[in-house]
Amino acid sequence: MKFRGHETFFIRKGWITKGMKYVKRHPDVFVSKEEKPMDVLGIGSNMVKSLRYWMQAVGITKEPTHGKRTQQFTPLGELIYRYDRYIEEQGTLSLLQYELASNQEEATAWYFFFNEFQMLEFTRDDFIRGLKSYVLMQDEETSVADRSYQDDFSCILNTYIPRIKGGRLQFSPENNIACPLGELGLIDYVSQDRTIYRKTMVQPQMLSPYIALAMILLQHDDNTEVSLESLLHAPKSIGRAFNLDMTTLMQLLKQLEQLGEVEVVRTAGLDVVHIMTEYTAQECIEQYYQDVLKE
Repeated sequence: MKFRGHETFFIRKGWITKGMKYVKRHPDVFVSKEEKPMDVLGIGSNMVKSLRYWMQAVGITKEPTHGKRTQQFTPLGELIYRYDRYIEEQGTLSLLQYELASNQEEATAWYFFFNEFQMLEFTRDDFIRGLKSYVLMQDEETSVADRSYQDDFSCILNTYIPRIKGGRLQFSPENNIACPLGELGLIDYVSQDRTIYRKTMVQPQMLSPYIALAMILLQHDDNTEVSLESLLHAPKSIGRAFNLDMTTLMQLLKQLEQLGEVEVVRTAGLDVVHIMTEYTAQECIEQYYQDVLKE
């Protein structure tokens, strides 16, 4: 489990693009002794650490566990670099969100929030109390500072709540940059004093059918039949990552059914989805980008 790897910095607009650019040129950009990472990337030392962390947390890059800690693109990172290195497409944002929400090891607080935390309306204390219990259940020997829990919660809010909603009218230019994942609208305020929050569902049109299919395949790569309940509520499901309800999930599945990629069966109490596609998850993502290029 990992906490506060972000150094309190949420993903700034342009960060992932910058990270991909320099990892492509210099896989050792974050650890180079010849060229200082701060000078190459043009950001402060803590931001360098944060960017290095985020590149892995959203599934763009990976580092070896032994030897020199150079970064290499993942298969997803290769596709995004090739087709949408400026992170302009909604499908790309959806993929980054799915990877982040599913990353139990590198982004434990995010994984807990989307997959294990059941409250739809909550306070900071509700979340931190739940996260502490989750960590204790996973490993009684793990000790995490309260400050780390609090900083992770603040970073989650800053990731998904547009900063204009937060009433932050006075802040430095360095911080006056929204997180791209805020476009997904997955958290909002409930109370006027902004101390109670709620999970909100992504707008259905933001999830492309082939991106949705890729996520289903990533969760169920060996299955040809999955239950609707699993797609909606199981850990690392598309339903969990985007706070979906059954109606919206069915809309997505109906689009995939029209494309001939799945078959939805809701008779005799089965409520299952037959996965008929011959695509892999990576091929679904590439198909999405090919379709975008044709538009």
